[in-house]
Amino acid sequence: YHPDIKNDNSKLLYELKPDKMPISHFIKMNNFSTQSIKLEKGDSIYLFTDGYPDQFGGIKNRKFKYKPFKNMLISNSTKAMNVQKELLEQSLNNWQGNNQQVDDISVLGIKI
Repeated sequence: YHPDIKNDNSKLLYELKPDKMPISHFIKMNNFSTQSIKLEKGDSIYLFTDGYPDQFGGIKNRKFKYKPFKNMLISNSTKAMNVQKELLEQSLNNWQGNNQQVDDISVLGIKI
């Protein structure tokens, strides 16, 4: 893993890069790699699909993008998970506006 983003509050976001393989059965299947990280009390883990960053919206009807999404996760990481959920939903609804949802949107947050 590597430090991906550091914000003003000295919170770090580490991103574990996924294997480039489908989750279902495919013609050529490789083994998934095992990755380990040391977690401490107060750390948060976020698992998400590409749906949130890839959602179209905003004034110019563009994708939300990964950097703003990750910054939002960092800036809200000290809040209760139910509050983070509400903030993510509000932000997505504001961004998406009247646009159709273009992909599955899944975000799972776990606080240690």
